[in-house]
Amino acid sequence: MSHFPETEEEVEVEIGQDDKHAIILYNDEVNTFDHVINSLVQVCKHNELQAEQIAFIVHTKGKCDVKHGSFEILKPICRSLQNKGLSAVIEQ
Repeated sequence: MSHFPETEEEVEVEIGQDDKHAIILYNDEVNTFDHVINSLVQVCKHNELQAEQIAFIVHTKGKCDVKHGSFEILKPICRSLQNKGLSAVIEQ
């Protein structure tokens, strides 16, 4: 059984090396839940349940990371969210 945690750690390290940046979505008083959810489904390719959960976290906590990856991959995704009026930024 001790083999499994080692494997999981190796996988996490590999994933972590590829996911150095994150798109952070911030709460605002402008966009509706439906608009946020629809935007996350369309732009980030989340399923509806994921998008609903993110919208709820953003509403209650003030922000939530919505996508991880390299800066080059996240930049156009973040720009699309911003073009839809959402408060999104890329953080390292």
